Amino acid sequence: MTRLHETHRRINAEIAQEKAAALGRAGERLEAALAHVASVGRRLDAAPDGAAEARLLGEYETARVRAHHARLALLIQREAVGLRHHRIVDQQFPEPPRRAASRRLPGT
Repeated sequence: MTRLHETHRRINAEIAQEKAAALGRAGERLEAALAHVASVGRRLDAAPDGAAEARLLGEYETARVRAHHARLALLIQREAVGLRHHRIVDQQFPEPPRRAASRRLPGT
């Protein structure tokens, strides 16, 4: 193998490694974002009153939107490495549901 071919092979290997690492980082960011949504959701479920519930509902929605963006980033990264079917992402990382306020009044 010529030196040029060896250099080309090494560069392609480095590119493949970086793609895999970037895909892993995108997955880790999504996992962290989903864990945060779940944490806020648990706090929302245990809200002591309507005011706390309203505040946590806003925090939950912000966290949910961040998780959605992290999921989109993962899907884009998967597309970049040639993975076109995302059913496994849907199964492993389902999008958190929207939440609505209960019927408690603020301050109760």
